[in-house]
Amino acid sequence: AEAKTIPVTNVSWWDAIAYCNWLSKEEDLPVAYRTFGEPDEGQLLDFEGNTTTDVSKVVGYRLPTEAEWEFAARGGNLSRGYIYSGSDDFEQVAWHPSNSGGEAQEIGKKIPNELGIFDMSGNVWEWCSDWHTLYTDSVRINPYVDTGFLKPVRGGSFGDDVTCSRVSYRGYVYPESANDFFGFRVCRKAP
Repeated sequence: AEAKTIPVTNVSWWDAIAYCNWLSKEEDLPVAYRTFGEPDEGQLLDFEGNTTTDVSKVVGYRLPTEAEWEFAARGGNLSRGYIYSGSDDFEQVAWHPSNSGGEAQEIGKKIPNELGIFDMSGNVWEWCSDWHTLYTDSVRINPYVDTGFLKPVRGGSFGDDVTCSRVSYRGYVYPESANDFFGFRVCRKAP
């Protein structure tokens, strides 16, 4: 039987960045984060190992910033302005309480968005790299908030209604939080 590819869940933000660093090391890339317990824990690192808020200087695998996540979910420069990632029809793109059986589902079974990315609405909430802040308190171009108490989670989950799965909806939780509804997606600078 063919193995199903289901999102990893029950991961905290700290678990997600530890995975990013592990994957970076596996591919002989500089790690992207200071790890838990280190000075400046959770901060991004540039290619020389210095703390940075400029994601363009991060070479290793990392979580997308909240702005990057939303840009990708909206379909990037190919965006058609959908409410959900890839469609205005929730059923075409999202796993939710009425169709999920109460658990995360295999990826790629709904339609992708304009960039060909699957499951950015529904299925599992996705951790973002930066800290949550009000839009009015952050810069408009390439924002990266490097301090705070709560981490953004985006996309909604199999346990949420249509509102939480809108590409514009912003969730935020403590970085130690982990449950069946939280997962993550990694990204990295193009080689």
